[in-house]
Amino acid sequence: MKILRDREFLISREDEIKRGETTDIYFLRTEKILKETGKIDTNVKMEISSGSLPHGFQWAVLAGAPEVINLFKGMDMDLYLLREGTIFKPKDDEGYRSPIGYLVGRYGVFGKYETPLLGLLCQASGIATYSAHVRLVAWGKVLLSFGARRMHPAITPLIDYAAYIAGFDGVSAVLSADILGLEPQGTMPHALILILGDQVEAWKAFDKYVEKNVRRIALIDTLYDEKVEAIMAAEALKDHLFGVRIDTPKSRRGDIKEIIREIRWELDIRGYKNVKIIVSGGVSLDNIADMIEAGADGFGVGTSVSNAPTIDYALDIVEIEGRPIAKRGKLSGMKQLYRCRECYRYQVTPYSDKERSCPSCGGTMEPLIIKVLDKGEPTVDFRDPDQTRSYVLSQLEKIRELGWKDV
Repeated sequence: MKILRDREFLISREDEIKRGETTDIYFLRTEKILKETGKIDTNVKMEISSGSLPHGFQWAVLAGAPEVINLFKGMDMDLYLLREGTIFKPKDDEGYRSPIGYLVGRYGVFGKYETPLLGLLCQASGIATYSAHVRLVAWGKVLLSFGARRMHPAITPLIDYAAYIAGFDGVSAVLSADILGLEPQGTMPHALILILGDQVEAWKAFDKYVEKNVRRIALIDTLYDEKVEAIMAAEALKDHLFGVRIDTPKSRRGDIKEIIREIRWELDIRGYKNVKIIVSGGVSLDNIADMIEAGADGFGVGTSVSNAPTIDYALDIVEIEGRPIAKRGKLSGMKQLYRCRECYRYQVTPYSDKERSCPSCGGTMEPLIIKVLDKGEPTVDFRDPDQTRSYVLSQLEKIRELGWKDV
């Protein structure tokens, strides 16, 4: 009988990732062959790129750069990447595939790390991209990451980090919040109400015993109709009540938009216009706009964010010993991705780190790919999630100004 060796949980340890043990086997076989043939020290430039995006998205958010820097830190190589949180299109406005970054140096130094490199970027970027699209649709509304329970707990901090830098306002998981320097946010589970046996008793107990800096948001779908419980909560907590939360299962929901409208009407007509309506459970890009139109003020978004499709990045050789070369379907040579500060036109050119003029509006086009590791030493620091979040939000502001569609 086979057993799982030395594992309580099926996760990779940090030292195993750093040693390249999470790679695909053919990279180790390639390394062996190159050593035997004397080619292991061949100098190459390898390009990271993405050819298409899920959900029909026209743009994505680069995420995972801090972990990639940590993966290669201390190695004899140079690493170029987009800044963490950069919004990019998979192809520029002339149809050329957009580069995301480059690995430069001897292939034997970093070849076996292709698998973890792509994994670190693909999943983080997928979650951040989906979250940023949610943020754009729900502009000005409260967004909380509730997706921890839908994925392996080992990656809970990754899920919440990617959602937060993409514009979410907070996270519910305790460890994620601690890592991000935030206070965890959330309301109450149905279990509290069921164990205490009464909604009003549960809401009042929450108000009595939970720290005063925590917003009082009452869960209102446990036993009675949502609008009935909304009125009960407002009358029970009065000025202490910040909002009510709907988490009704699909089997009991009916038309969620009408439920939200009813709650809003019944609260308003009784003078509780300040009470917010928060919706969780099944929230996604497919329905969030309708719920906002109906009167929802905020959302706890879970599965659709934590289970967001990955961005399928690829890693390809584009230069060997100074000679441009690439496989079929890819363009050889190191390239730069430019973006106009004014009109957000994207342009791919042979590599340069100099600014240039936009061919569309005459504005300044800035190079987006920068060197983040010089001979293994970091040249930048992307570890501040609040700085990255501000950067993403500033780009989303520009997208709103330019009238980009969500997809």
